[in-house]
Amino acid sequence: MTATGQDTLNTRDTLEVGGKTIHYYSIAKAAAQIGDVSKLPFSMKVLLENLLRFEDGTTVTVEDIKAMVQWLTDKTSEREIQYRPARVLMQDFTGVPCVVDLAAMRDAMNSLGGDAQKINPQVPVHLVIDHSVMVDEFGTPQAFEDNVELEYQRNSERYEFLKWGSKALDNFKVVPPGTGICHQVNLEHIAQAVWTSKDDAGETIAYPDTCVGTDSHTTMVNGLGVLGWGVGGIEAEAAMLGQPVSMLIPEVVGFKFTGELKEGVTATDLVLTCTNMLRKRGVVGRFVEYFGPGLAALSLADRATLANMAPEYGATCGFFGIDDKTLDYMRLTGRDEDQIALTEAYAKAQGLWLDPAAEPVFTDTLELDLGTVTPSLAGPKRPQDKVVLEEVDDVFNADLAATYKHDGAKRVAVEGKSHDIGDGDVVIAAITSCTNTSNPSVLVAAGLVAKKANAFGLKPKPWVKTSLAPGSQVVTDYLVKSGLQTDLDAIGFNLVGYGCTTCIGNSGPLAEPISKAINGNDIVAASVISGNRNFEGRVSPDVRANFLASPPLVVAYALKGTVTEDFTTTPIGQATDGTDVYLRDIWPTNAEVRAAIDANIDRGMFTSRYAHVFTGDEKWQAIDVTGSDTYSWNPSSTYVANPPYFEGMSMTPAPVTDIVDARPLAIFADSITTDHISPAGSIKADSPGGRYLSEHQVSKADFNSYGSRRGNHEVMMRGTFANIRIKNEMTPGIEGGVTRYVPTGDVEAIYDAAMKYKADGTPLVVIGGKEYGTGSSRDWAAKGTTLLGVRAVIVESFERIHRSNLVGMGVLPLQFADGVDRKTLKLDGSETFTITGVADLRPRQSVTVELTRADGSKETFETRCRIDTVNELEYFLNGGILQYVLRKLAA
Repeated sequence: MTATGQDTLNTRDTLEVGGKTIHYYSIAKAAAQIGDVSKLPFSMKVLLENLLRFEDGTTVTVEDIKAMVQWLTDKTSEREIQYRPARVLMQDFTGVPCVVDLAAMRDAMNSLGGDAQKINPQVPVHLVIDHSVMVDEFGTPQAFEDNVELEYQRNSERYEFLKWGSKALDNFKVVPPGTGICHQVNLEHIAQAVWTSKDDAGETIAYPDTCVGTDSHTTMVNGLGVLGWGVGGIEAEAAMLGQPVSMLIPEVVGFKFTGELKEGVTATDLVLTCTNMLRKRGVVGRFVEYFGPGLAALSLADRATLANMAPEYGATCGFFGIDDKTLDYMRLTGRDEDQIALTEAYAKAQGLWLDPAAEPVFTDTLELDLGTVTPSLAGPKRPQDKVVLEEVDDVFNADLAATYKHDGAKRVAVEGKSHDIGDGDVVIAAITSCTNTSNPSVLVAAGLVAKKANAFGLKPKPWVKTSLAPGSQVVTDYLVKSGLQTDLDAIGFNLVGYGCTTCIGNSGPLAEPISKAINGNDIVAASVISGNRNFEGRVSPDVRANFLASPPLVVAYALKGTVTEDFTTTPIGQATDGTDVYLRDIWPTNAEVRAAIDANIDRGMFTSRYAHVFTGDEKWQAIDVTGSDTYSWNPSSTYVANPPYFEGMSMTPAPVTDIVDARPLAIFADSITTDHISPAGSIKADSPGGRYLSEHQVSKADFNSYGSRRGNHEVMMRGTFANIRIKNEMTPGIEGGVTRYVPTGDVEAIYDAAMKYKADGTPLVVIGGKEYGTGSSRDWAAKGTTLLGVRAVIVESFERIHRSNLVGMGVLPLQFADGVDRKTLKLDGSETFTITGVADLRPRQSVTVELTRADGSKETFETRCRIDTVNELEYFLNGGILQYVLRKLAA
């Protein structure tokens, strides 16, 4: 969609760029009528332009536009706006269920007597297959080829389905496996900073490049001046189908940088510092925008690293304006010169050009002198828990004693090996994830650490599983050209694949003797990864302590092999001559890193690699499918199945009923993540999901992961709340996805109990603490919740994406009033809950919940309805966002 507006304020204007006339909607012309907006943060100017372009008097009004001016006075707003992103980005774990839903909607459209072809993306959609490759093989020259072979064997059904989507759906392109991580492909190739399209008159309209993505780290592209953030798959589908993103005008927190990073300090150290600061300040649901003179010292890749981890600090986005560094990066990565010229001209005309001396108006501000940043990690369980390098051992040892009651002295023999293993041993060292593999400075630094270590004859400890998974093929090109890949290979960091791998739990199995030693002796093993997430149970089922670190530190920890000793004062290892080698002996200088980058990275690498980005390898090209209007579902498939969301659906929504005498399915503490609710990792054979697959003649070796099976609702609903580390307060002392079925008192799998309640006709609720739904933008965390029969989720606070996903699936999100929580109410799971007036709810209203205890006594407590906007209410009353859109299109 280019524009649907009537332009009441007459803001349409033209630019002359490269001999061409470009039309745009001028913020300056609007300001002449509504008031000065020059002090608006850049991210807010992008929203303002969007309102100007789509102003139609109904979905977007002049009053909405004026509210942006009022924001400068109030620095906050309760006004709801309708925002339309230019495009949608997806990865395959979240993308497959999106395409499943679109295919199911086409079937449902036929059933409602409509035209199935109406179910088509109205904006460009790019899906990058990056979440499926697993680190089965590592540390050998054949690792990449072997892992790709296994990837295609496991995922052939899914890939056939996605290729059908690329042929059947308009505006839908698929980037095949083995190309890179979606956010890095977006940053290096898809994103344009300024997007253009033709209007109905055939004239070229320019507007800010904006996107929403079905992955929380969509924010990485904010580093290029592109406003983008993660949404649930169901929200993304609505955006694809032409529905606006309904949102409140956000608060914007400004983060001012001064100074520059010291010698030896990396962009990873900086982002872990900022994540810690911003989490403490509290930015959930807010925009963050970086400004100040310190930006001049940060490369575009450094900015993208900071923007990437917005989900970890809880913000909707982490935005940067456009400047010469933006243009230089676009030139390096192969963007057309006309596009670069347009970006500069447009940004300057619209007041989007970054001036280091300018200070916009913000809701709140923080400040950091870059010179105060020190080498850091984060862990052992959350990305916001920054630990300075010299204190990692203290933090781990304290957690070991407090959480696991170990003294750290235990070491056990590894069967068939000449080494033992103990608490704190690093069993996984992985260079992984978009956060860092998009940044040449830290990857080159990792290669230089390997080179220096190689010269000393150092090797990783024998219990460490090492891996290198770049975010794009260009990374391999510059590592090979510089000779650094040879050094990385020499110490076990061979290429294992182009994808997210370890960061999303696709770390693959540990060697059987090591896994057996860990699990048979209650060893608290560690991982050190260059990822962005380190939640419990995410990286590997065998690893309990997970630390985030820069790629060069990942290499160093592989050599050290433990997190129980001070890294800065004890040796990394011994050289071949027997002398001790310390971290300082193998750490590269900033000048060495810069020289390697300048000598080995050029524009030609990007233009060559991205020239055939949608073509794929021989295996992808060999997948033969037709592009029929509707999909021919395979009833025996355990990967792709027609979901039940539209069964029996009519054009008129059924009335929403009250929630009467609902049982709690689970009671959770704080920081329950979407990994806890909808795990992406391995499927246990004795779990409901594992039993389902076994009943369908799938061998344990072919279970694959929950993430890869998101196209099958039968597996995914069985996997909901099935994380091996989740703790339900209804079953104290037990770890894993179980609950108490109250009528009998039996403890059983959450899925099994939910199905009994469903058969009883008993509605369910989930109770939780703070930050419920933090982490990845997994729509299945909401889809599984509703399919288990949960009508409402009552918690102390929600993370942004999961809250909206719950609404989008017809689940009522309620937030405890201040001073009330599961503890003050002394909940143990034997209670029932009644919520009346559900059909008459209004956004953000107070809702009284009646609580009945096991002895029959009753009391009430107050909550707030976290259906935040009128649009969201419409989705809820329709049973979900997909049903709402389908009815609208069918009508």
